[in-house]
Amino acid sequence: MKRMLTFFALAAVISSFTVMVGMDDVVAALKKGNASQVARYFDNIVEITLPEKSNSYSRTQAETILRDFFRIKSVKGFDVIHIGDNGGSQYCIGTLFTSTATYRTTLFMKQKANKQTLQEIRFENR
Repeated sequence: MKRMLTFFALAAVISSFTVMVGMDDVVAALKKGNASQVARYFDNIVEITLPEKSNSYSRTQAETILRDFFRIKSVKGFDVIHIGDNGGSQYCIGTLFTSTATYRTTLFMKQKANKQTLQEIRFENR
């Protein structure tokens, strides 16, 4: 019984670490303005909200839209305000700094099979 309890506790710890690794990778990519690194975590359909448009896109379309946004705005950095988890989903609230504006940024990730996937990313004017 103790072995089984230890196993489940260890599995939970490893699982939560794996979950945060995905979010950490996305945050690191945002700091660099690297759309292809962010896109590695995109789900098949991703909801993207930009100040000028909002829609659901395929993984390929979403990467193109994000790459264009980062190129046009020229990303200077990203600061995390809060990272949390709610019922198996993770979220991050932060600030994206660009050469033209500052954006409140919200990320929503969800565990699918053995992979952490980015479901939604929002950039809102501050």
